[in-house]
Amino acid sequence: MKKTIISIALLGLSSSAMAEAPGGPDCGWGNMLFDGQSGIGPHFLASSTNGTSGNATFGMTTGTNGCSADGKLTYGGKSLLGSIMGEFTEDVARGEGEALNAVAVMYGVEQEDRASFATAMHNNFQTLFPSEDVTAEEVMASMNEIMKADARLAKYAV
Repeated sequence: MKKTIISIALLGLSSSAMAEAPGGPDCGWGNMLFDGQSGIGPHFLASSTNGTSGNATFGMTTGTNGCSADGKLTYGGKSLLGSIMGEFTEDVARGEGEALNAVAVMYGVEQEDRASFATAMHNNFQTLFPSEDVTAEEVMASMNEIMKADARLAKYAV
């Protein structure tokens, strides 16, 4: 089970790389070829065309192919924490567990600091979960503030 949670954490991190299309939404020959089309097929083919030929990377570097590196990347998917919120809440209440460890891994907390992370989250349960309808984004913002205030964990805060 531990390997499964860590795998989910790593997949969640890698999926965060799928923000707004790098280089912008109009970047690359694939976008040019499938301009105006929608659906999974054209998106997949446009992405494949851009990825296999490297033209989007070239375009971002040179400012051609409709690409730019000026825009801010965004991510509209569900966060890892949102998908394991119930288990994470229980682990924080106990002060240990696989979901709590997976979130520590997600934040890049080194092995020697994970016990401190677990203790800090456990000691701040009410801050993290002030109500039943707290969102994953609110929990993550609170975790970040808790880590900033902890001398040992501050280096992991974003």
